Amino acid sequence: MTNFMSLDLEAKKVLLRKIPHGLFICTVREGEEINGFTASWVTQGSFSPPLIVMAVRSEGSSHGTIKRTNKFCLNVLRSDQKDLAAVFFKPQKGLGGRFEATNYSFGPNGLPLIEDAIGGVECAVVGSVEKGDHTVFVAEVISAKLINDCDALNLSSTGWSYGG
Repeated sequence: MTNFMSLDLEAKKVLLRKIPHGLFICTVREGEEINGFTASWVTQGSFSPPLIVMAVRSEGSSHGTIKRTNKFCLNVLRSDQKDLAAVFFKPQKGLGGRFEATNYSFGPNGLPLIEDAIGGVECAVVGSVEKGDHTVFVAEVISAKLINDCDALNLSSTGWSYGG
């Protein structure tokens, strides 16, 4: 194994927080139970097939739902939806309570689509890597609904930081 110098933790924190992130609401469904959370560690992974790569905190309640159902919906937020992102970011005790803050309908594959977002993509998990405190899910886009093509919300515009 190569010898590495010790990691400068402050430099690592600053540099990793420079990686640009969008802010999304990932929604899940298992039976009649729905849930959702604010996701920021998301990127496109392939054109053909269309793949989404998303890291999900292992201890979050939606993590288990994604593992069991192999499905999720990634809702792309408008640049003025910081308050909605905050609702889905805060921890909660019960499932589904966050949805009182927004209107939603179910997509063709039964997953919650936020009605006033830019749109959403329903995804089927095709692989995952469980390392550290997050699981990286790779998922194929199986449906897409565009509601309003406008600027998307990004993490840097909110003044929040998640990373490092």
